[in-house]
Amino acid sequence: MASKIIVIGDVNCELRDVFTKLAKLQVKQNFSLAIITGDLFGDCSTEQELDQISALLQENISVPLPTYFGLGSRPLPTRIIERIEANDEVCPNLYFLGRRGTLKTAEGIRIVALGGNLETEAKSTDRYHPGYTEADARALYGAHSADLLITHQWPKSIRFRSQVALPEGATTPDEIQCIADLCATLKPRYHLSSSAGFFFEREPFFHMPTEDQPDAKPLTRFISLASYNNTSKQKWMYAFTLDPSAAPPLSVPAGATASPLSTSQNKRKPLTSQKDSYSRFAVDDDSHRPRKRARAPPPGPDQCFFCLSNPNIATHLITSIGNESYLTTAKGPLPTSKTFPSLGFPGHMLIIPFTHSPTLHSIPDADSRSNTYSEMQRYRTSLHTMLQTRSAGTSTPLGAVTWEVSRGNGIHTHWQFLPVPSDLVQRGLVEAAFKVEAENLKYPKFETVSATSDPAHDTGDFFRVWAWAPASGTDQADEAPRADVVEKCLLLPLGPDFRFDLQFGRRVMAKLMGLEKRINWRDDVQSEREEEADAMAFKEAFKEFDFTLEE
Repeated sequence: MASKIIVIGDVNCELRDVFTKLAKLQVKQNFSLAIITGDLFGDCSTEQELDQISALLQENISVPLPTYFGLGSRPLPTRIIERIEANDEVCPNLYFLGRRGTLKTAEGIRIVALGGNLETEAKSTDRYHPGYTEADARALYGAHSADLLITHQWPKSIRFRSQVALPEGATTPDEIQCIADLCATLKPRYHLSSSAGFFFEREPFFHMPTEDQPDAKPLTRFISLASYNNTSKQKWMYAFTLDPSAAPPLSVPAGATASPLSTSQNKRKPLTSQKDSYSRFAVDDDSHRPRKRARAPPPGPDQCFFCLSNPNIATHLITSIGNESYLTTAKGPLPTSKTFPSLGFPGHMLIIPFTHSPTLHSIPDADSRSNTYSEMQRYRTSLHTMLQTRSAGTSTPLGAVTWEVSRGNGIHTHWQFLPVPSDLVQRGLVEAAFKVEAENLKYPKFETVSATSDPAHDTGDFFRVWAWAPASGTDQADEAPRADVVEKCLLLPLGPDFRFDLQFGRRVMAKLMGLEKRINWRDDVQSEREEEADAMAFKEAFKEFDFTLEE
């Protein structure tokens, strides 16, 4: 079904004027969504700009329809960032696409966004930083296709073969090779950008047919919007109709040209880090996908970070593969390799089922559901035994905390496993920390449940945490794996519409372990070499406990 879309250039914090004009248009046109291609906010240097931001946050400025914005050349204001972090949206109907990310709207329109200006080296990993690297652009190849590609900068050679002249006195914006590579890879129906002082619409250009579609010639329209209130009265708003289900044209329309984009030889270079794939997905997505109002289905296995069928998954972090599940080191681990001297690696792990399912209970096949849970528990037990053995006789015996977020509207269920000093479990501090934080956030109360009950049988949404440790006063090296242990299991029931912090488990443990500066995993992303070193160190330590290596 066709959808009407309106695109806007730089707004530069003239929020009231732009959204008022948009509201008047919306009454007549009934657009499905709006896209802002450049800077929504200014540099916050004037009292007027600050007043506009306050009015927006207080909902005194109304956004009349679902509106998506990314990054231009300016960083977002601090108050806007705080609101996004808290609510996943700036205000009703206004969503941040992130520095880099993908989104499929309720109408089935696939949006890919890459904001900011190119940096030869990343100056910041902050998702609100208005800069990107070539690796960020390559990471978006995994989207495979796009209806709308939104970039702040132009693709290299976009004016080649074009008869459309720039307005008199206009300077061609920077043209970037990796943007051209991204456009050539995704073959978007529309490539949307911004150009401050002028409007530019290139002739449509077609891409060459592929083996999969030898008769189709995908067509891209490149459009760059001027800023609102620009002095030369150039077009700052553009509307069109798009049917995302329409097949690529079989013939070239009049006036279209061949693609002007010359791609670099390393266009298909593999992703440089797990984060390049990770950010496309809602659990810890760098794109910060708007969840509150997005009604589209979650990504499928080819785009899901946890699915082995995803071509962009970072295999260097996978440490063990079983029959129903696998084990991998965590991205941006909470501990460091120095936190637990008896280990020499962070030990923050993910236990992930093969089946692409939001909860264990929703795995369709009963046998697969039961076998998956049993194997995940076996991984957890093996990890306990490894910790018990390696920390025996040391000044800091180790226990572990494992948590799970089970939500029907999730993407791919998994457990997070974290080593902790065993006395935190033995003294009841882990249990108390979770209960106190839940009370502070006005969450429902935790319930104590059996540590051996099968979560695969539990229905409804919940957060579950297991706290395990060898009992104090035992010679851990001589004890059987579970002969003398302390283990408690807590369950926090959640309604389907309950706004739950997906980083709740990490936040609680970071505060308890004095690692508050590492709460946000994005602030502690390692280099690929460091990730590989930690994964190899873990595999070496775990190999005698890894049941998948048994004959």
